[in-house]
Amino acid sequence: MTSALQQALFIRARHDSAFTTKGLIHHSDAGSQYTSLAFSKQLHEAGITGSIGTVGDAYDNALMESTIGLYKTELIDFQNARWEDWSHVERATAEWVYWYNTHRLHTGCGNTPPIEYETQYHQTHQGHSLVAA
Repeated sequence: MTSALQQALFIRARHDSAFTTKGLIHHSDAGSQYTSLAFSKQLHEAGITGSIGTVGDAYDNALMESTIGLYKTELIDFQNARWEDWSHVERATAEWVYWYNTHRLHTGCGNTPPIEYETQYHQTHQGHSLVAA
């Protein structure tokens, strides 16, 4: 998990030189990989608040649970998919995450993809936009 977080931060910073982790919350479930000391330390060092800390102090975890549900429905279990090995799941997951963030319409974002919604927000509120990969 720590390398995935590092990769996400690197990609984001590469596309937006003004990117900061201030106010960023990492949403996750209460799995052991997310509550591990190493991952918690990495979040803290990056200035990111974890949505799960100790028992009973979760922020709104519904967002993560909803996203995982979509991931399972739209990719993992789609038409009873048969995966050859973990590398195929890993590749398909990366493609799904990219599609989810850049092309999938989200009702919570006015039926626009998240990257477009965020770009519009930055143009309106801060005078700059993100560049999609």
